[in-house]
Amino acid sequence: MTADSDPMVSLSEFTYRRGSEIYGEKEPARYVYQVKSGTVRSYKLLPDGRRQISAFHVPGDIFGLTNGGIHRFTTEAVVDTTVRLIRQESLEAVAGSDGTLTRSLLYMTTMNLRHAEDHMLLLGRKTSMERVAAFLIEMDRRLTAAGVLALPMTRRDIADYLGLTLETVSRSLSHLRELGILGFIDNNQRHIVLLDRKQLAALDRRN
Repeated sequence: MTADSDPMVSLSEFTYRRGSEIYGEKEPARYVYQVKSGTVRSYKLLPDGRRQISAFHVPGDIFGLTNGGIHRFTTEAVVDTTVRLIRQESLEAVAGSDGTLTRSLLYMTTMNLRHAEDHMLLLGRKTSMERVAAFLIEMDRRLTAAGVLALPMTRRDIADYLGLTLETVSRSLSHLRELGILGFIDNNQRHIVLLDRKQLAALDRRN
């Protein structure tokens, strides 16, 4: 989605510092957002105080689309993040007369639905090792550059996304390293080289 698609569409850019809230759960949904740089997490706080992350949005991803008028999740910048945004009513008005934009919105909605379905399957049917493998495969597809998987999120973020404990995520990653499936190239272990994608895919039973 770009401003060039229609002269009536005007995109603004804002930068959020690491940990800053972009919008909160139950706030009015006034804008649609696109990540220009950085990473955004969408999450809910559960009644018992736990955090459930529903999605990570990386450069190029669209988020904030809603049909209920209010946001169902809170979003925060995982790292310093720049987003483009447009008022939702402006987007809806232009979409009514712009077939290309309408198709783009349909595609974005379909991709968000697919991700929600994949995430539900991951949480409901996979072992801890399968969940971690599926997460690495997803991030490898979306983030890998020059053969290195640079994870912007912490292990706590990963645990809250996968519905696992921090300790379980750490053990799973260590076990994958012991198996020769991945290697770490820095002290904080956020830069990962996937050494055996075939074996990793075998752990993710969807593949």
